[in-house]
Amino acid sequence: MEAFLVSTGLVALAEMGDKTQLLSLLLAARFRKPWPIVAGIFVSTVANHALAGAVGAWVTNVLGQQTLRWILGASFIAMAAWMLIPDKLDDDEADTEGSHLGVFATTVVAFFLAEMGDKTQVATVMLAARFHAWAQVVAGTTLGMMLANAPVVWFGDRLVRKVPIRLVHGVSAVIFLLLGAAALAGVGS
Repeated sequence: MEAFLVSTGLVALAEMGDKTQLLSLLLAARFRKPWPIVAGIFVSTVANHALAGAVGAWVTNVLGQQTLRWILGASFIAMAAWMLIPDKLDDDEADTEGSHLGVFATTVVAFFLAEMGDKTQVATVMLAARFHAWAQVVAGTTLGMMLANAPVVWFGDRLVRKVPIRLVHGVSAVIFLLLGAAALAGVGS
């Protein structure tokens, strides 16, 4: 249960102000069809995070426990620093004009590509390696993505303007820093 809850909370926080949250806002404004957009976000996230979680589970089997502890500690600390860098939506990712795909397929493809190498994908790899609980981590990170992105699709701009993104990113950075320090100290190993 700890893996699920930590994964949900971390990804929900990490996703605030992230480019995929901006992509959610863009898709909602462009298509104005929230249900297929939310369904596309869900399908894309499950696929992307299942792959990332599998990589994390594989890494735990390949590396020794001591090596993994140091890599995870350093990775969580690096993630804390990365949380303090604001995301922007790249112009090529924002271009849904002229797409011949439907709303659902456009969302699946755009989200899957936007998540490649993103903070939440990297966090999913690290969390799966840390907790040795692929299914719980993938379920938690997927729920965290949905908690952060689905309201943006439905409530859009009003919601994003009321959330102090810098504060959310700061809290996320502190949590990742604490997880990194705990991993380096061998807590929970």
